[in-house]
Amino acid sequence: MNTPPKENIPKHIAIIMDGNGRWAKRRLQPRFMGHRAGVKTVADIVKRCAELGVEVLSLFAFSSENWRRPGKEVSLLMELFSHALDNQVKKLHDNNIRLCIIGDIDKFTPTLQQKIAQAQELTRNNTGLIVNIAANYGGRWDITQSVRQIAQKVATGELKPEDINEEDISALLTTSALPEPDLFIRTGGEQRVSNFLLWQMAYTEFFFTDVLWPEFDSKQLDAAISSFSKRERRFGRTSEQLQGQSDA
Repeated sequence: MNTPPKENIPKHIAIIMDGNGRWAKRRLQPRFMGHRAGVKTVADIVKRCAELGVEVLSLFAFSSENWRRPGKEVSLLMELFSHALDNQVKKLHDNNIRLCIIGDIDKFTPTLQQKIAQAQELTRNNTGLIVNIAANYGGRWDITQSVRQIAQKVATGELKPEDINEEDISALLTTSALPEPDLFIRTGGEQRVSNFLLWQMAYTEFFFTDVLWPEFDSKQLDAAISSFSKRERRFGRTSEQLQGQSDA
């Protein structure tokens, strides 16, 4: 498999892993079987990102809105999450991969919270790819919890309202220690961000594909990165300004 040039590799890739249920339905299987198949895809994509030198891979595993799904499906998803922590974390650790979980994990059972804490502690000092799992996460929730902390600083006199800036909000988001996403991928044919990393994706490049998540493989990832590498990221500047920088 050809490796794209390093300068074309996004530092941070964010993915909404959509289409598990439809994949299972097409095979006349329960939706849960699609989620199980999706876990294997996660392992494959993590491996490829590590090979490519991607710094951060953020995966939207369970949104704050997903609690609205049928109770049985939610229960099975929690079991799958727990099982993945039991069986995949050591592999991540052995490959120098760091696991981070972002989201309102207080909603999870004490047992699952403990497994999350243990997984993060085990891999905390690893220096390779960071796998950032968004679980019971919502972009609006993330911004809200940041603003609450800022409001507390204002209430205690630590910060003046007129001094609040974008950096203050960014510094209190759950992803504050990570670079902002360069490339956002959504599988399954939908073309929306669904409350994922809303603040962080202000200048992210989007890539949508009809491929269902269990069928998304390394070749599909490379295609998304190839599309990304052909785009001009101006960040509010003009093409001429960017050309001037490259000529300097």
